[in-house]
Amino acid sequence: MAENLDPNELSEILKEKRQKQQKLKKAIKFISLIAFLVFLILSTWAFWLEPNHLVITKADLAISHWHKEHNGLKIALLTDLHVGSPHISLEKLDLLVKETNKQSPDLVVILGDLVITAIVGGNFVEPEPIAKGLKNLQSPLGIVAVLGNHDWWYNGERVRQALEKEGITVLENDAIKLTKNNKDFWIAGLAEPWTRKVDIPATLGKITDDNPVLMLTHSPDIFPQIPERVSLTLAGHTHGGQVKLPLLGRPIVPSAFGERYAIGHIIENNRHLFVGSGVGTSIIPVRFCVPPEVVILSINK
Repeated sequence: MAENLDPNELSEILKEKRQKQQKLKKAIKFISLIAFLVFLILSTWAFWLEPNHLVITKADLAISHWHKEHNGLKIALLTDLHVGSPHISLEKLDLLVKETNKQSPDLVVILGDLVITAIVGGNFVEPEPIAKGLKNLQSPLGIVAVLGNHDWWYNGERVRQALEKEGITVLENDAIKLTKNNKDFWIAGLAEPWTRKVDIPATLGKITDDNPVLMLTHSPDIFPQIPERVSLTLAGHTHGGQVKLPLLGRPIVPSAFGERYAIGHIIENNRHLFVGSGVGTSIIPVRFCVPPEVVILSINK
């Protein structure tokens, strides 16, 4: 039909078509630019800003098997330090220690994975300088630790000796009694379940009375086996998945239970678990909506 059009009309139609094509190209370029900027911002946040951040997460927990004399007991929970991973240097460890001390905890617990193995961009740090940094933590009831799978993949005995040399208690299927306000409670620590043999009955067998028990474990996957006798179980290992996406949740959580024990306070059958998301990173140095954290727990009856 184009041959029946007046040349001027045809010229106008072609001009209008070219204008629409130019507008479409501009729109595509604009959308592509916006998408690139969003990708750049999110990548910068996930690979640099958030992993380099540190937050203090405070949580008040009410548990039934607890002495009223110990109400308000403040526990600093440090886990998955992975010193040597990107953004977690010995200098960053010193900052973490200072920020923890500002919270004036009664007790500090360290839940394993002090060192790194096979992380992109990592720079391995020996356990001895890590332990020297951690000895500066201040708490009247001391510092108690369990080891993680990365510690054992490297050299668990060396990590243990480094910590104990600096006065930090390391538990493996063992328990110790602590006293505050003339009332006792127990700290029990389990072996790392990926690399060692966990023995819950033997560990609880070392508890000689009915005082409250705080159980330390690196991985929360052991929680379904923890009896109600234990007042509260504290764990790490999951890193909170390191990434939490809107609507999609946490795509990767190193747990047989998926997101069930990924992070925070979980109550099942009158049993309490708290999982910290840790400080460092593993495998890929990324965190998104799961910032590095020091957890300060306040325990009440």
